[in-house]
Amino acid sequence: MKNSYYNIGGIFFGLMFTAVSIRTKAQTRTISGTVTSSRKPLSGVIISQEGSDQITMTGNNGTYTLQVSAENPILLFRHPDYAEEKFTLTNQKVVNISLEQKVKGIEEVILNAGYYKVKDKERTGSIAKVSAKDIENQPVTNVLSALQGRMAGVNITSSSGNNSGGFDVQIRGRNSLRTVTNSLINGNEPLYVIDGIPVGGQLATSYTGGFEPMRDINPLNAMNPNDIESIEVLKDADATAIYGSRGGNGVILITTKKGSTKDIQFSLNTSYSLSSVANRLEMMSTEQYIQMRKQAFANDGITTLPASAYDLNGKWDQSRYTDWQKTLIGCSAENTQTSLSLSSGGDRSSFLLSASHQEQGTVYPGNSGYKTNALNSNYNYNSADRRFSLTASNYLTFQSNNVMNSDFTRLSLSLVPNAPALYDANGNINWQENTFSNPMAALNGTYEAKTFRLNQDISAGYALSDNLKLKLNGGFNYWSLQETILSPNTMYNPAFPAGASSSNSTSAVNNSSFISYLLEPQLSWSKNMNKSKIEVLVGASYQETISKSLAVRGTGYSSNALLHNIAAASVINIESLNESDYRYAAVFARANWNYNKKYIFNVTGRRDGSSRFGPNKRFANFGALGGAWIISEESFLKNQKWLSFAKLRASYGITGSDRIGDYQYLNTYTVTASPYNAVSAFIPSKLFNPDFSWEKTKKLETALEISLLKNRINLTTSWYRNRSSNQLIGVQLPLITGFSSVQANLNATVENSGWEFELSSQIIKSSDWRWNSGFNISIPKNKLISFPGLEGSPYATMYAVGQPTTILKLLEYQGIDPVTGQYRFKDANNDGKISILDDAQTIENIGVKFFGGWQHEVKYRNLSFSFLFQFVKQRQTNYFRDMSVQGTLSNQPEAFTNVWSTDNPNGIIMPYSSGSNPTASTMTTYLKYSTAAVSDASFIRLKNVQLNYTIPVKGKLLSEAKIFLQGQNLLTWTNYFGIDPEFLVTGYIPPLKTYSMGVQITF
Repeated sequence: MKNSYYNIGGIFFGLMFTAVSIRTKAQTRTISGTVTSSRKPLSGVIISQEGSDQITMTGNNGTYTLQVSAENPILLFRHPDYAEEKFTLTNQKVVNISLEQKVKGIEEVILNAGYYKVKDKERTGSIAKVSAKDIENQPVTNVLSALQGRMAGVNITSSSGNNSGGFDVQIRGRNSLRTVTNSLINGNEPLYVIDGIPVGGQLATSYTGGFEPMRDINPLNAMNPNDIESIEVLKDADATAIYGSRGGNGVILITTKKGSTKDIQFSLNTSYSLSSVANRLEMMSTEQYIQMRKQAFANDGITTLPASAYDLNGKWDQSRYTDWQKTLIGCSAENTQTSLSLSSGGDRSSFLLSASHQEQGTVYPGNSGYKTNALNSNYNYNSADRRFSLTASNYLTFQSNNVMNSDFTRLSLSLVPNAPALYDANGNINWQENTFSNPMAALNGTYEAKTFRLNQDISAGYALSDNLKLKLNGGFNYWSLQETILSPNTMYNPAFPAGASSSNSTSAVNNSSFISYLLEPQLSWSKNMNKSKIEVLVGASYQETISKSLAVRGTGYSSNALLHNIAAASVINIESLNESDYRYAAVFARANWNYNKKYIFNVTGRRDGSSRFGPNKRFANFGALGGAWIISEESFLKNQKWLSFAKLRASYGITGSDRIGDYQYLNTYTVTASPYNAVSAFIPSKLFNPDFSWEKTKKLETALEISLLKNRINLTTSWYRNRSSNQLIGVQLPLITGFSSVQANLNATVENSGWEFELSSQIIKSSDWRWNSGFNISIPKNKLISFPGLEGSPYATMYAVGQPTTILKLLEYQGIDPVTGQYRFKDANNDGKISILDDAQTIENIGVKFFGGWQHEVKYRNLSFSFLFQFVKQRQTNYFRDMSVQGTLSNQPEAFTNVWSTDNPNGIIMPYSSGSNPTASTMTTYLKYSTAAVSDASFIRLKNVQLNYTIPVKGKLLSEAKIFLQGQNLLTWTNYFGIDPEFLVTGYIPPLKTYSMGVQITF
C-alpha cells in the first residue's frame, strides 16, 4: 500500500513539473537582431530586458542574441555615445534597430584636468579640448599643426615647413621677457604632459641651424596623431595652479588611445600624400634682372664691368632663365603612413597595441627624408571587487632623417635667374670656370640624425574605502639624439683649397640624451552629504632629469671613405661636453565643494622646490581659487525650455616658472677657446646669486557659458588678465666687474589680457543629415606695465613701458626724397643726421591683434565633409627687413621693378646700385630697420579639408571601412609682402600644401 502511495505521488509531481516546464518554455524565447547607426553595424551596445538580469552586448558586426521571458517584455538598448532606445516585444523573434548618435551636453563631457577628471559642467577653470575625430588622419608631421585655429587663446606658429620644424606655442600670450631671440631657453613654452608624465626640455644640438631656425625638437614631433585620444589645454590659474611653477605658461595634456571593453578589434590605417611649398614669391625674370643690373652700374657711373659681374660680362648666358624656387624648393614631398592596432578587453581588463611607420620626403632635390616608427601600448586592469586598478602605458618612437644641413629657401630667392646650369654635359657639378657656387654641392654632404624616445607611465590605485582612494603614479621618460654631419671636400670647388683633397674634409658627431624619473603618490577623498559633494586631493611629486651631451669634430682624412670613423681624423676637437642634473619636488592639494549642484568652489595649492634656484629661494608657494555658479539650476530658469545650461565662473591664482636652464645661479667657468701656452684655461662665465628665484604669474579670469535649445547652440565668453613679474633674465652690471650682466629676477611686470569667444552650433540634425559649425576668436593684448631703470639698461632698445613686448623700435620712413632720390627718415633727436642708434624711436608692434578659426562639418548618411579656416590679424616684418641692395649680384622681387624716378614718383625703392655706392648701401640698411620693413601680415588660410566615406559592410569579417581624402594648407589669402605671413624667421621653408588619401579598415 505504501509503495502505491509513493508511485501515485511520483506521478503527480512529475505531471506538475512537466506542466511548469511547458509553461516556462512558452514564456522564454530567444531574440536576435542587428543594431546599426547610420546604416552601419554598431558594436558595444548593451541590450537587456527591463526588470530582468538578462543582458548581452553587440559584437563588431552589430549582432546580438538575448533570452527573454514574460509575455510582452521591454528591451533596452544602451550605448554611451547614442540615445537610449526602448522596444516592446509582441511576437517578434528578430529585432533590428538603429540608434541615433547622441549630442553630448556639457554635463556629459569629461575633461582631463591633469591630476583629476572633471565634468565640463562642473569645471571652474578654463580648459580647451580637441578630440581624436578632429586630429586623426591629418597629413601633419606634428599634431600641433592640426590644432592651429581650433582653440581659443592658443596661438600656434610653425617656425619651419620641414618635417622636424619647431613650433612657437603661446597660451594667452608671452609672459616672460626671456624669448628665443635673447635666450637659449624660451621662457614662454608651455608644459607638455603625455599620459600623466611631464615631458619637455631640449636636446643639445649645434648642427641643425642650417634648416631649423630655433634648433629645437618639439616633444610632440614624433607622435602619430592617430595614437592620440584627446588633447586638453589648461589656461587659467584654477586649471594650471596644481602644476605650480611649471604651469605659468599653460599646460598641454595629451592622452593616448586606450583599449576598449569589447571583442577583439583589429584596425588598419594607411595613407599616401604629396606636399609642396604652399606660397611662392614672384621674383624678377632674366630680362628684368639684366635691366636692373645694367641700370645699377650706370647709376654708379661704372662703364667698365668688373670681373666679378659674371651675369653681364659674358661669363654667364644672358638669355638663360631658371626658376630657382621651382628648382631648389619645388619638388613634391611624398609621405606614406601605415598604422596597425589591436585592442580587446572584458569587464576587468583591456589592452591596446598599435604600431605605425611613416616615411616623409622633402621638397629639396635629392633623396633625403624622414622615417618614423612608433609603438603605443596600454593595459588596464581592475580587480573583481573594483578596489584595485592598474594602468600601464608605453609610447616608443624611433625617428631618423638624412636631410641636408641647409635650407635652400633663401638661396632660391637670391640666386640670379641667368645663373649657370647645375650640371655639365657629363652630369658633374658645374662650377662654370670657378664663377659659380653651385648649391647642388651641398648634397655631397650628409646630415644624419637618429632620435629615440620612450615615455612610460605606470599608475596603481586602491580604494581603501568607498570614499578614500590611494594612487601611485610613476613615470620614466628617455630621449636621445645622435647627430652625424659629414662635410667631404667634394662639397667645395676642387679649384679652391677647401675642395682640393680629403685632407680638408670634416666630420662632427653629437650625442645628447636626457633621462627623467617621476614619482607621484596621491590620496583622494570624496563624500556626498545632503546637498553637498566634497572632493579632496593631496599628493606629492618628485622628478629628476639628467641631461648629457658630447660634441666632437674631426678634420683631415686620408680618404672620404673614412668620414664615418671620426677616430681616423688627423685632428680631433671636443667642441662641447655637458652634463646637468635637474631635481624638482612638490606637494599639492585640491579641495572642491559642490553645493546643491549649483555652487562650486575649487581651491588648489602647491609648494614647489627646484634645483635651478639658489639656496635662499629654492622653494615657493603657488595656488588658486575658482568658483562657478550654474545659473540654469536656479528655480527661475530651470524649467525654461530654450535654456539648456548657463554657468558663470571666475578664478584667481598665482603660478610660476623655473624655465631658466640649470646652474644659472652658480659661479660657473668656461674653457677658453684659445689655449695659453698650449694649456687650456678656465674663465669665469657667470656670477653666483643665492637669491635667484621664481617667475610668478598672477592670473585672473571670468567667463560665461551658455547652451541653448537642447545644446544645439553653445557660447563661451571669457576675459582674462595675467601679470608676470620677477622676470628671470640678465640684469646689467658695470663692465668694471668683468661681467656685462648677472642672472637675477628683474623687477619688471608683463601683462597679458584679452577676450575669448567660442561658438558652436548644430545647424541641422536629422536621421540622414547633420551640419555642425564652430567658431572661435581670441583678442589678446600684451603690455609692459613696469620696468624700473629701463632707460639705462640694454633693454631700452627693445622695450618701452606701456607698450607690448613684441615691439620694434625703428626709424620712421618718410618716403623717397624727390630731390636726391634717396630714402628719407625722421631725425628723431634733431641733431641733423640719421643714426639707427639715436633715431630708431618709432614703435611698431609686430604682435597679433586677433586670431581664431571657423570650422564646419556636414554629414549625409555615410558621407561626411568638413573644413577649417584659420585666420590671423597681425603686423609683421616683411621682405624689406631681409633684403639686399637692389642692383647687386642677387635676384630681387618683381615688385622692385617699380623704381623711383622723376618720371615715376610713386616708385617704392630708390634707384639701383651695383653695391659700390656707399650711400645706397647705408640707405638700404636704414630701410631694413625702418617702419617700411613692417606691414600688414594678416591672412586667412584654408587650413584643413576632409572628405570621408564610410563603406557599407556586410558579413562578420569587417565592422567598418572608410575612405578619406584630406588637404592641408590649401589656400592662403594675404597682402603680405614676403613668402609666408605666418613665419617667425625668414629664409626657411614655409608651410607645405598637402593632399592626402587613405583608407581605414576595422575587423
